Amino acid sequence: MVTKEGPLGSGETMNIPAMKYDITQDDLGHLRKGGPVFVTFGETMVRDTPADMQRLECTRLVHISMAGSEYTLAILLARFGVPSAYVTRVPDNPYGWQVRDTARAHGVNTDYIVWAPKSEPIGRFLYEIGRTPRRDVAWYQRMYSAASRLGAGMVDWKNLLRDCRLLHTSGITFGLATHSRYERNYLLEAFHEALAAKPDTCMVGLDFNYRATLWNKEQCAAVMTPLVTEHVDILITTIEDMAQVYGMGCGCYSAKQIDNGEIGELRDEDIRAFAMEINQRFKTKVVAITIRYPDSFEQHRWESAVMDSAGNFYRSSAVRPIVLLDRLGGGDTWNAGFYYGLLTEGFTPAGMEKGLLVGDAATRIKQTLMFDLPIVTKSEVQALMEADVLGGGKRTVR
Repeated sequence: MVTKEGPLGSGETMNIPAMKYDITQDDLGHLRKGGPVFVTFGETMVRDTPADMQRLECTRLVHISMAGSEYTLAILLARFGVPSAYVTRVPDNPYGWQVRDTARAHGVNTDYIVWAPKSEPIGRFLYEIGRTPRRDVAWYQRMYSAASRLGAGMVDWKNLLRDCRLLHTSGITFGLATHSRYERNYLLEAFHEALAAKPDTCMVGLDFNYRATLWNKEQCAAVMTPLVTEHVDILITTIEDMAQVYGMGCGCYSAKQIDNGEIGELRDEDIRAFAMEINQRFKTKVVAITIRYPDSFEQHRWESAVMDSAGNFYRSSAVRPIVLLDRLGGGDTWNAGFYYGLLTEGFTPAGMEKGLLVGDAATRIKQTLMFDLPIVTKSEVQALMEADVLGGGKRTVR
């Protein structure tokens, strides 16, 4: 069950069973009447992971896979039946074709991908998987990537967004210009062009996604604060990002403690106050917070919370364990599940509740799978949602 509390100060509390939602039923009819209803843009990277579990410097055999925040969202939503489109800029070579073909294979509209000359670089992500007590190691190679130069005038946003209900991107996308030391932020210019072309009914969502490997916190705040305050309706973030960039504490934990990983149990009132502070700072309609407790490299615990500007508040009914295989893409998978709730139930308290439930289940399944992409089914998510309510679990039979 999920705890739902009414507008702040009302004192209203009631328990709502997760079983009220069945995502295996067709809840998408109203979304299949035109073009994509979910549109996102950003960078997809080629991820290199040692296939022999060696150190990166020692391996001579790597798994090639696709990685990218917005890419992950589009793929899960398309797999769940939501008409979705993904926009990026990639070189016209086999790596660029793989970005397109992988997305297309999962049902994502790739008609608006921008093709760069074949000699331009694609972003790369070198990832060495850790084991307790050795941490994972990640290396970005994203400077001057083709996607970092996706600018204004390259995409027919008006046509693409004509039926769009939710336009999404992430803070990572806007950090690429600083990372590449450009004088212009091409992707920010493209974003403003998209904003001018979108219908008035189209909401804007953003995952704050601070990456210190792309820019420092001052550079991030200078771009992200006005962007979120002026344009974003739905902000997804973590306690750690807000602590790092804005010095925000949560409950009894200071920003420094949070930054150092010294965070434990959080009360409902702590998270509500934290979400309210974010909402007041950025004037958003909905704030979503994902919370990860990394007990070891292999064992994490997960929960989330959402609150709207009217004070409607939902939090996971329990902090749930995950035995990890690969954590990458976990947050993005939660985002997609959350958006699924909003898109199918509307941008309402019911949509928030459903989205939290779907997001929690989807991310926990995804993080037991290798690589970033959420090869997850609706039936798996529904079964886990039901198990969370009824207890226990069932073996999957096909």
